[in-house]
Amino acid sequence: MTQANVSQAIAVNIPPTLTLTVTHEQLVQLAIANRDLQLERTATGELIVMPPTGGDTGKRNADLDGQLWLWNRQTKLGVVFDSSTGFHLPNGADRSPDASWIRQERWDALTPEQRKSFVPLCPDFVIELRSESDNMAPLRTKMREYIENGTCLGWLIDRKNKKVEIYRKNQDVEVLDHPRTLSGEDILPGFIVDLTEVWS
Repeated sequence: MTQANVSQAIAVNIPPTLTLTVTHEQLVQLAIANRDLQLERTATGELIVMPPTGGDTGKRNADLDGQLWLWNRQTKLGVVFDSSTGFHLPNGADRSPDASWIRQERWDALTPEQRKSFVPLCPDFVIELRSESDNMAPLRTKMREYIENGTCLGWLIDRKNKKVEIYRKNQDVEVLDHPRTLSGEDILPGFIVDLTEVWS
């Protein structure tokens, strides 16, 4: 008599006082087994579990993604990624920006296998949109980490306070108060994002 090996998924609640550490390989396995969760990993291996976003944040993320995608579709300068995409950064961290972009030549240099898993490089451009429950300190840490690992331009959009922090390589952070638009500068030439939907 054979017994079927049936495994069922169960929810695990991780207390905020508990720190779990995983390797990059273990994170990839966790991500495959838990596709409904957004998982990240710090450079020291700390596992970060983020719940799905609410409707308001998801709607605004989609608007930003759409504008970036349309610009890239017209210019064909690179590849756009949504918030589900994982990047394995040079410092060992695994991150998933809300929206990101990589120059075409960097994407073309990856093997087919590298493209299938967590992308083994840091995006050239990232957007992080603060949700209602987000604390700014960890978001700022992530933005600095992106820049330290090769991102050229990053926007941290704080809807709550209607501010945008602009991160650039080798420059101080610039803070804009309630801007209507943002420029992709020379990193994304001709890209101007309209923030009307984000602030509404």
